[in-house]
Amino acid sequence: MSDQVAVAEDLFTWPSDNPALIGGRASNGKVFFPYRQFVVIDGQREELEKIELPRRGRLWTFTSQAFRPTSPPYAGDDDAESFTPFTVGYVTLEGACHVEARLTEPDPSKLTIGQEMELVVEPLGKDSNGNQTMIYAFAPVAEEG
Repeated sequence: MSDQVAVAEDLFTWPSDNPALIGGRASNGKVFFPYRQFVVIDGQREELEKIELPRRGRLWTFTSQAFRPTSPPYAGDDDAESFTPFTVGYVTLEGACHVEARLTEPDPSKLTIGQEMELVVEPLGKDSNGNQTMIYAFAPVAEEG
């Protein structure tokens, strides 16, 4: 039996019922994603404070991915015949930054700029040990009504 593992360390908190992306904050307040330990600010190298980014944001822009990306770096466990198109976009996380991510809604006609989105974790492929790799994505927030 295989385990589920994050596709990369220090990318998001997981396993978690409320996963969050891990970013870094500089002394001037600028937020970076993905997290890295150091950054150069005003010509000086400084260590970033590790922070959890907001789980919800607004869709800033998006496009559809109609063909299988090249591997590497793409690590999906599909092939050219089994590939399913998906959408990818930038989500604005208020007070933090824009984050590029896969979107859970594959139909671009069901997405709108400014739509509220929420972070989720979903399967992508298998690693070299046969474990299920998990990635972050953003899902549209259901309208309350």
